[in-house]
Amino acid sequence: MLSPSSAAIVRATLPVVREHGEAITGAFYSRMFAAHPDLLDLFNRGNQATGRQRQALAAAVVGYAGHLIGDGAVPWGPVVERIAQKHASLGIAPAQYPIVGRHLLAAVGQVLGEAVTDEVARAWDEVYWLFACELIAREARLYHAAGLDDPAAVWRAFRVVERTPETDDVVSFTVAPADGAPAGEFVPGQYVSVAVDLGDGAGRQIRQYSLSGAPGLPTWQITVKRVRGQAGAPDGAVSSFLYGRVAAGDLLRLSPPFGDVSSVPGDGPLVLVSAGIGITPAMSALHHLARRDAERPVVLVHADRTGATHALRRHLPALRRALPRLRMHLWYEHGGPDAALATLARVDTGLVDPALIPVPADADVHLCGPLPFMSHVRAGLLRRGVPGERIAYEVFGPEMLPS
Repeated sequence: MLSPSSAAIVRATLPVVREHGEAITGAFYSRMFAAHPDLLDLFNRGNQATGRQRQALAAAVVGYAGHLIGDGAVPWGPVVERIAQKHASLGIAPAQYPIVGRHLLAAVGQVLGEAVTDEVARAWDEVYWLFACELIAREARLYHAAGLDDPAAVWRAFRVVERTPETDDVVSFTVAPADGAPAGEFVPGQYVSVAVDLGDGAGRQIRQYSLSGAPGLPTWQITVKRVRGQAGAPDGAVSSFLYGRVAAGDLLRLSPPFGDVSSVPGDGPLVLVSAGIGITPAMSALHHLARRDAERPVVLVHADRTGATHALRRHLPALRRALPRLRMHLWYEHGGPDAALATLARVDTGLVDPALIPVPADADVHLCGPLPFMSHVRAGLLRRGVPGERIAYEVFGPEMLPS
């Protein structure tokens, strides 16, 4: 809880900080990376180039300040949890928080100038450290649950035992621990971080990929879409590296599984709604249910550009046989599915219509895909009376789904 004096100052200055939030976070990253270039290895340089990272940080800091003074409509617990899970997957250590705090507060002064009096600086420093302490405490519990005494031990060597092309831009990697130990359990919907050394002076970069296979196996599977740059954004550095240069026999460094969003919530009817590469946690859910709960009623709704771009579709006939209560409804913007798949699913042309998604009574819904897609589907389901607390979602990127 903020001290009363700091709360009054934050309440008075929050509109100005909100207005200049992205300028502040932009200055913050420039200052921090100039002083600590090694920290570049922790941040997605594509998100840095497009501005998505500074937008997300500005929203988080401003949102937390609003939460502290009772000026926030969005529940804050899930936001903190999502950030802490991501941090743990990167091996963020408590010693890094003072670095961030120092450069963030300096950036506030740089952008707002003389308006940042000593009292204002102390109030916002208090906001930052309340936020940081929440994250540090939650991350410590996550590291403990993962069996890690030191965040630096987050990385483990895995060997690629199989590389499987899925589409022209998507490939799956089956990996096993290089030391022969068990891969470890996970919950469908969780992800791992993958750290790669890009070479040519580009340094190390880290990305998160959902586990797309079943839990409980000696191996894990991740499915990677090669990201092609659009509207001036660069190609995905890590996805291009994995797609173009990693083969069976190569070693990768992976984190333990993290992520608080399960794609198999509850124990009643389940609706899985995905688009594009967002199919990965849904497929993990289906593989899991085929092995552990084959009689559960499940609806799979998936949207893609064409049948040929629908990744992991090769598994659907076998999953349909293993899951007698599975219904599938596919939407393709252009072109249809394989002939065999067309006999197993309802197929429509165009974009997903939330009004046509089969939602059994008391169903839990899991969404994964581009942010506009999930916002559209969630809004449509809410209009139909599906309770918001029964709609879980996973965002690939630094943003949060608007409430």
